[in-house]
Amino acid sequence: MTPSARPQSLRSPQPSRRVLLTTGSSDAHTWNLVHLQLFLEEHGHSVLNLGPCVPERLLVDTVRMTSPDLVVLSSVNGHGHQDGLRAARALRADDRTRSVPMVIGGLLGISPEGAATRTAELLDAGYDEVYEDGAPLTALLRLLAGLDGACTGRAAA
Repeated sequence: MTPSARPQSLRSPQPSRRVLLTTGSSDAHTWNLVHLQLFLEEHGHSVLNLGPCVPERLLVDTVRMTSPDLVVLSSVNGHGHQDGLRAARALRADDRTRSVPMVIGGLLGISPEGAATRTAELLDAGYDEVYEDGAPLTALLRLLAGLDGACTGRAAA
């Protein structure tokens, strides 16, 4: 293999971030979480994957314990809007988790009608970004690269 034919590293030149990854409390899908975890790890980020059907109290407690740089909620079941609102309200109501950046993406509703309203409600609830189903994963990398501060001194994810 010639030097020019070597595969390029997927690692981002940006600092590594700690990402807490989960679904909403009603979403039992896991393949989306595995895909996102592998993608983020391949780009140099540390991921704590809570898995599916995570209740809001567990989400808040885990964010309190691990102090992630970003919380990512992924939805496949079409109820991401409802689950996401509950998760955002719980995180934003807690003094120690209210300022942690969070995003949501995937299938946020069961039909395309009302997508703009769902997005507005999720942003109003405290999400920093809302990614509709099919959004490129590079948007998540750009957001991670733009986060302020380093994750030095944070608990391991």
